[in-house]
Amino acid sequence: MKRLLFLLLFALAPAAFAATPPVALFYMTSNPNSIRDFFAHSSQIDLLVPTWYSVDQNGLVTGEPEPAVLSRAQEEKIPVMPIVALFNKKAFHQLATSTEAQARMNEALVRECKLHGYTGFQFDLENVDYLDRDNLSALVKATADALHAAGLQLSIATVPNAPGYPGADGFAKWIYTDWRGAYDLAALAKSADLICLMTYDQNTRWTTPGPVAGWQWTLDNMNYALQFVPKEKLSLGIPLYGYHWYTGAPIVTPATIPDAAPTEKPNPTADYISYPDAMQLAHDWDGKLQWDAEDHSAFFWFYRDQEREWVFFTDLHTFQDRYQLAQQNGLEGFCSWVLGEEDPAIWNFLPRHGQTSAGR
Repeated sequence: MKRLLFLLLFALAPAAFAATPPVALFYMTSNPNSIRDFFAHSSQIDLLVPTWYSVDQNGLVTGEPEPAVLSRAQEEKIPVMPIVALFNKKAFHQLATSTEAQARMNEALVRECKLHGYTGFQFDLENVDYLDRDNLSALVKATADALHAAGLQLSIATVPNAPGYPGADGFAKWIYTDWRGAYDLAALAKSADLICLMTYDQNTRWTTPGPVAGWQWTLDNMNYALQFVPKEKLSLGIPLYGYHWYTGAPIVTPATIPDAAPTEKPNPTADYISYPDAMQLAHDWDGKLQWDAEDHSAFFWFYRDQEREWVFFTDLHTFQDRYQLAQQNGLEGFCSWVLGEEDPAIWNFLPRHGQTSAGR
């Protein structure tokens, strides 16, 4: 009898210890590639967040769903939580300081949820002045209260803001005052149902070449967020795209003094790039594909016009490491920007609905 019990427990052990997969949240744009991607992989998407709506300073909400996408999501019982976006300091301040505008916005959000069967909305409020920090927290609370009263949910995408204050140089000050400093994670977590930590865009066209989401930077921002946000409410951002850095033509500014020569400034810059386009670029220019073990990131470089160009991007390995980071820390899930840009191999890694991620 004891032997039989032992064998039974041994047989059940894999199921008992199988890791629960993180909730797979994917963003989707109206780009045809993004929509096709949703239809191809909907069975591996747990929460769809499409970029269907925006709001202005007066609280006017504009947007509508993609009918075919909404129909598929409803057929497969995939919750849909569209983004409502605003990326403007002045407009946000006006919205956040007007109870009338917020009431107009919240009424529209509830209406759209009831009309289309959304589970709620996600705020994507960026380029917010750090002095509007308390206004942002108050706006999120008011909207959360309105949605909760209607049986709906509110999530918010937040710019990573560890260590919670600016650094020493000019860029560090700017990125804090204009992008990172407005998010009071403790206050937001009390109101919102989910915090989507946008742990990507560490390095962009505004910076020198580097990973889209370096490993230590990701760890630092995750651990900082966990000081304020319960892990059950935290979704870790995983980028699906990359950046391509190159030397642009000098920026020429006409002279303001008659007969004076125009001034010229250097123009190193970068463009957003998808995984398929990155691979095509590497193929066309004999890119040297490499793995950065320090930052857990894929990259390559090549020469064109006697100048070295750099590409950092997300491949399967890069994605897996961050997925496992979310899983090992017991986070609610991960949030990935954006469908249509990814390494197709991630779909061989991600479980389908009802599967565990044991052994991954």
